[in-house]
Amino acid sequence: KFADLGEGVRLHFVEMGEPTAPLVVLVHGFPEFWYCWRNQIPALVEAGYRVVAVDMRGYNMSSKPETVEAYAIKELASDIQGIIEYCGVKSAAAVIGHDWGAAVVWEFGHTYPEWYERLGILNVPHPAEFTKGLRTVQQLRKSWYIAAFQIPGVPEALVEANDWWLLRRVFTLDPDTPYSEADIEQYVGAFRDHPGALTSAINYYRSAGRQLASSLVSGSDVSYAELAHVIDKPVLVLWGERDAYLGKELATPPTEWVPNARTVFFPEATHWINHDVPDKVNAELIEFIGEPLSSADDVATPLVKDRSDVSAAQVL
Repeated sequence: KFADLGEGVRLHFVEMGEPTAPLVVLVHGFPEFWYCWRNQIPALVEAGYRVVAVDMRGYNMSSKPETVEAYAIKELASDIQGIIEYCGVKSAAAVIGHDWGAAVVWEFGHTYPEWYERLGILNVPHPAEFTKGLRTVQQLRKSWYIAAFQIPGVPEALVEANDWWLLRRVFTLDPDTPYSEADIEQYVGAFRDHPGALTSAINYYRSAGRQLASSLVSGSDVSYAELAHVIDKPVLVLWGERDAYLGKELATPPTEWVPNARTVFFPEATHWINHDVPDKVNAELIEFIGEPLSSADDVATPLVKDRSDVSAAQVL
C-alpha cells in the first residue's frame, strides 16, 4: 500500500490486522526496511492490533527526495504523524522504532504528543543522551561512521562495490547473526533495485551530522531533535547489551524529558534486538501496549530491568 502525504512524499507500507483494531506503527532503521519487522507483525496482529510497518522516506518503494534537507529529523517525524492520520485514527496505540526508526520516534514523541498513546524504542538512546555520549571517546569510536557518511558520493561507491559486500557485511559481523542469506538478499535488493535508495538512506546521517555538529559546538544537550514537549506518556526502551554501535550507558532516557519510561536490557542481544530475541521482544511489546494507561497525574518512576529471560526479570 502507499500513502500520499503531500509535498511529493509517498510512503510505502505493509498493513495487517483488522481495520478497527488499535493501531500500532512500526518504524525501521538503517539499513533495513519494513521487512525487519517480519517477526513482530504476526504476533502483534494475533494480540489484536492493526499493524502498519512503513518504509521510511527514501527507502525501498517510498519516494526519494533529492536534497539532504528533506531528511531532517523533523521531516521524518512529520511522516509518522502523516501515516497515522492517513490510517484514519486520532492517535496510535503505540509507535515503535528501531535504530533510525527509534530516533524518529523520539522526535515524533516530543513533537506530536496528541497522536500516540505509547512509544517503543529499540536500541537507540534519547537524543539528549546521545549528544552527551558523543562527547566521550568511547562513543565517538563507535560512531565513526557518522563522520564517514558526510563525504559526498564516497560512501555510496564503497557500499555498492563488490556486489554490495559492505552492506552484506553489516548483517554478518556477529558470528551468531540472526540473518539468513535470504534475509540479506532482501535488504540488498531494497537498495540495489531502487535507484537513489542508498543515497537517501545515507542522507539521514548527513542531515543528522549537521545537526550534531551544531549541537556539539554550541554545547547543547540535544542532538538532532528540537524538543517541543516532554514525553509524559509511557515509553518502553528495549536494549540489547551487545550493541557494537551504542553503549549501554546511553540506554536509559533522561527523566526531565521522559519521566514515564521503563528500560529493559537483554544481555544476549546485539543492536539487532528484534532479530536476536524476537519472542522476548514481542512479549515485552504486547504486555506494554496492553497495560492500562495511567492518568496524567500518576507518572511512574523510571524503571531499569535486566531481562535475560522474559519470565524472570531482575529490577536493578
